[in-house]
Amino acid sequence: MQAEYKKYVLKFKRPSGTSRGVLTTKETWFLKITDAGKTGYGECGILRSLSVDDRPDYEEKLQWVCNNINLGETMLWEELKEFPSIQIGVEMAFRSLHSANPFEIYPSEFTRGKSAIPINGLIWMGEKPFMKSQIQEKIEAGFDCIKMKIGAIDFEAELELLKYIRTEFSPEEIELRVDANGAFKPTEALEKLKRLSEFQLHSIEQPIKQGQVEEMAQLCEETPLPIALDEELIGVFDVTKKKELLHTIKPQYIILKPSLIGGFKGAQEWIDLAGKQDTGWWITSALESNLGLNAISQFTFTKNNKMPQGLGTGSLYTNNIACPLEVTKGNIQYNPTKNWDFNF
Repeated sequence: MQAEYKKYVLKFKRPSGTSRGVLTTKETWFLKITDAGKTGYGECGILRSLSVDDRPDYEEKLQWVCNNINLGETMLWEELKEFPSIQIGVEMAFRSLHSANPFEIYPSEFTRGKSAIPINGLIWMGEKPFMKSQIQEKIEAGFDCIKMKIGAIDFEAELELLKYIRTEFSPEEIELRVDANGAFKPTEALEKLKRLSEFQLHSIEQPIKQGQVEEMAQLCEETPLPIALDEELIGVFDVTKKKELLHTIKPQYIILKPSLIGGFKGAQEWIDLAGKQDTGWWITSALESNLGLNAISQFTFTKNNKMPQGLGTGSLYTNNIACPLEVTKGNIQYNPTKNWDFNF
């Protein structure tokens, strides 16, 4: 068995704003395993300043994986606890290698083109007119669940945007989620949640920065608006610590980005723990290329979660990989009549 990797830089069609800055490019690494005439592909992608494995020795670790690929998936996964994005790349590549079709790693009604996954439409941060135009685009495209990033422009302007949506569409017509990316101060968070709750939102992601466990626990207890943990899960590798975090904070939801939390095995651990205390969850991509998005979408479908998932990021790039994934009327689906254009 042999393995190699190569770096690929994805380019955004337009700069995409978050509370941590504006993104114009996204780095990712493709992993290829070959064995007995078969080939498997995986993707290892980090988000600068967010991924716990955004560190100087990242490529060195990727090379180590390639040099030690014969250790096998299970042993490699255990050795890569501090590199969750490489963990998922290894999982993908081995499933791909052992599949009849290297791009169909979780065969299902989804990969057969018989069923689709509902997803949210993502509204990026920016000036009010830009955000409003995105909202209109998503509604016209048939989305009935919209996720809006907040916390970067004036809070009153963000409230105006939410008011605009609610004036036009009831909660039954459009489900609204907001993502603060930790932008609120603990001292102001509850008051802001009260104001946001006036617009009958589904939930808010990560209202305060991760690591403030007691403050987040208090917020989750007092909030008028369901809270979803996102960044809070990053860097929590041990199952006991995962259980302790959920038990202490008692969030209404958790959001699972497999590339940031230890791949599919890491996501499954969180799902199992959440189920024991009635915490809801959904899965979100972390700006992977279509190779990674495809694998995460296939995994997500097998979990049979009927909520809208966060998997609508494939159209963000000018140089993404052509693939059978399609987004239509607020759903992502796999069109098996379309071909992959992936060369490695």
